Amino acid sequence: MPASRGFDHESVEPLVRKSAAWAWRLLVIALAVVVCLWGLWELEVIFMPVALATMVTALLLPAVDWLDNHRVNRGGAVAIVLLGGAALFGGILTFVVSQFISGLPDLVEQVTRSIENLRKWLVEGPAHLSPEQINSAGDTAIKTLRDNQEKLTSGALSTAATVTEIVTGALLMLFTLIFLLHGGRDIYSYVTKLVPAGSRERARAAGRAGFRSLVGYARATFLVALVDAVGIGTGLAIMSIPLALPLASLVFLGAFIPLLGAVLTGSLAVVVALLAKGWIYALITLAVVIGVMQLEAHVLQPLVMGRAVSIHPLAVVLAISTGAVVAGIGGALLSVPAVAFLNSAIRVLLASDPAEVEAELEEFEGVVIQE
Repeated sequence: MPASRGFDHESVEPLVRKSAAWAWRLLVIALAVVVCLWGLWELEVIFMPVALATMVTALLLPAVDWLDNHRVNRGGAVAIVLLGGAALFGGILTFVVSQFISGLPDLVEQVTRSIENLRKWLVEGPAHLSPEQINSAGDTAIKTLRDNQEKLTSGALSTAATVTEIVTGALLMLFTLIFLLHGGRDIYSYVTKLVPAGSRERARAAGRAGFRSLVGYARATFLVALVDAVGIGTGLAIMSIPLALPLASLVFLGAFIPLLGAVLTGSLAVVVALLAKGWIYALITLAVVIGVMQLEAHVLQPLVMGRAVSIHPLAVVLAISTGAVVAGIGGALLSVPAVAFLNSAIRVLLASDPAEVEAELEEFEGVVIQE
């Protein structure tokens, strides 16, 4: 029997044996990834608030540490930062909503005027359509909307049914955020006790490096989003485009989804300019959006993102696509920060000297976090 087994083993080409060895290992890894994604999908109501709280923690933790270092009680520092952030966000949101409400009638009036001009051009211009054809097209659109009213209503009801989940998720995110800001390091130190003692310090170094990348990413993305919103909003305001401030706010929020978010919200600004002011203003708005995007890509991101935080554009697109397929908008928002975290954490895990790699990442990211 041993000779037979040796004969069978030697009769297989080495390339086939290596391919088989790689194949079953890759299948096990793929199965583990699928199981993890399935678990995240089943626990999305819990996972998404915790992940968002971690992102917000990365953005606010430096401010909390700064107050803590200046002899402010840790709990008081957390309360000051959270209340200040909530007041700032609430004030901006209230201002944007009020601007939207006040600017909407003007937008409706200008869009109505544009539609009338388009109708007139279709009748008197090169198309030479009859008023009956235009009215028929309008009646068809209205009929289609009414025929699908039941579906729209049921969709709205299903959306309303998720209010409880949204409130629950918001409360979970708030509590998680408070505890992470106050004692996140102690929580992480306790959790890593599950790692074998020989690898514990390496795992903790990897976590610290990954979180530093997350802090750098959150800080850089916030600055880039702010510049995008200010640049595009200023251009819209100069051209007197209706809803300039609400559109700038949408650009700010959209910029947190790299590459795609700012482009989509900028395209919305171009559409509003086209409907309200005509194609010349739409082209100028498009030029403003492209100019701001170029400033972001070639100046801001290389300046404010360290080497460890920067990610190849192909990896960004693939991460966003995968996150959107798995978890929708939340997945698209969290996918790139997750890649940035894993990029630095894996580098430390695989390094021969984790302390040296961790120090190098900290130097290039320029992120100093109190330990």
